[in-house]
Amino acid sequence: MSIAFTLLSHRGVIAVGGEDRVAFLQGLISNDTTKVAPGRAIWAALLTPQGRFLNDMFVADGGDGTLLIETERARAPALAKKLTLYKLRSRVTVEDRSAAMEVVVVFGSGAETLLPLEGAIAFVDPRLPDLGVRVLAPAGQAASLLAARGAEPASFDAYETLRLSLGIPDGSRDLLPEKALLLESGFDELHGVDWNKGCYMGQELTARTKYRGLVRKRLFPVRIEGPLPAPGTAIEHDGKDVGEIRSGTGDRALALLRLDAVRAAGRLTSGETRVQPEVPAWMRLPEPAD
Repeated sequence: MSIAFTLLSHRGVIAVGGEDRVAFLQGLISNDTTKVAPGRAIWAALLTPQGRFLNDMFVADGGDGTLLIETERARAPALAKKLTLYKLRSRVTVEDRSAAMEVVVVFGSGAETLLPLEGAIAFVDPRLPDLGVRVLAPAGQAASLLAARGAEPASFDAYETLRLSLGIPDGSRDLLPEKALLLESGFDELHGVDWNKGCYMGQELTARTKYRGLVRKRLFPVRIEGPLPAPGTAIEHDGKDVGEIRSGTGDRALALLRLDAVRAAGRLTSGETRVQPEVPAWMRLPEPAD
């Protein structure tokens, strides 16, 4: 496949500036903000105090004394407001730049050869290199920047098919706010949690989930045989509810499934549709209990 790019219109950007910006985010999110550098971003989550998912985000070096948070566009105003409330006496500024910036993903063999990309903030996706390069650019400029480097426009579904086949969650489409746990959603294996950093909101439950082996469900990529069920539709195994569909397109989707149901023999169905879970190479599943 040639190098392709897709506008992610559902993603936005928040800028966090000020001399305390690194320490400020370090005390809030699941990953180590000190690892952010020019051309190197992290993937992380903001959690509730009880350790449940609130927002996913990429954190990148804005190059102008800011950290840029790429997150869900529709939920960016609420996130910016929450960050402002958390400022207290920290010397930071918080600005929702979603109207002034756009988010584009570049994918296909050799996508990383476009780096560095002059006129934009760009970085290899820190979750999996196969996901390509994320680009944060001034609104309306990414397409011309990328076309000048030989990349070709592609449909949103083209990137969605790649993301879904790899089993990668996309914000609240796949992780229910105030309900989802990071370790059910691949954040550990996909480099979204740093186990050696200091405290952050929700750390205690996240650590307890890991070290006590409390994960009973996982978000899996699935193949769909039949009509694609709507997000939230139940999945059954031998007449029992064992999970539900999340985002999907065509014959691909993500589904939150009980591990024992995935391991058991038998059909998983959602209505008249057959659901076939897959285990991507990056996923590490716990050993089954005796």
